[in-house]
Amino acid sequence: MLAYSVIGARDLDKLLAFYDSLLETIGGKQLMGLDRIKFYGTDAGGAMLAVCKPADGSAQSCGNGQMIAIPGGSPEGVDALYKRALELGASDAGAPEQAMPFFYGGYVRDPDGNKIGFVHLTPA
Repeated sequence: MLAYSVIGARDLDKLLAFYDSLLETIGGKQLMGLDRIKFYGTDAGGAMLAVCKPADGSAQSCGNGQMIAIPGGSPEGVDALYKRALELGASDAGAPEQAMPFFYGGYVRDPDGNKIGFVHLTPA
C-alpha cells in the first residue's frame, strides 16, 4: 500500500551517511536516486524511504506530527536500531518500551531533526 515516504535533508551527504549505516542494520540500502534524492529499501518494488533536498530549493524543516516508522522485526531489533541511531548522531525522542500489549517501539530524531520510530507489532 505504501510506495515510499520522503524525509527532507539540510545536509544531504551527512544524512545519507546516517541512513546508509542505520538501514544496513536491517538489510536496507540505496536502491536508486538522482543528485538531490536517494531511495532506500530492501528490494526493488517494495516500500521505500527517500532522503532528499527539497525540490523547491527552500530549507528543510520538520513537520510537527510527522514521523516515519521502521520495523525492527522483534523487540531486540527495535533496540538495535535505536542504539545504532544514537551512535550515528541521532537524539533520543523516547527509549524503546512495550507501550501496548501489541506494540513495542522507540523513537529518535535524525541529525536533521526528522522523527523516526522503530517498531515491532504483534497481533493483539
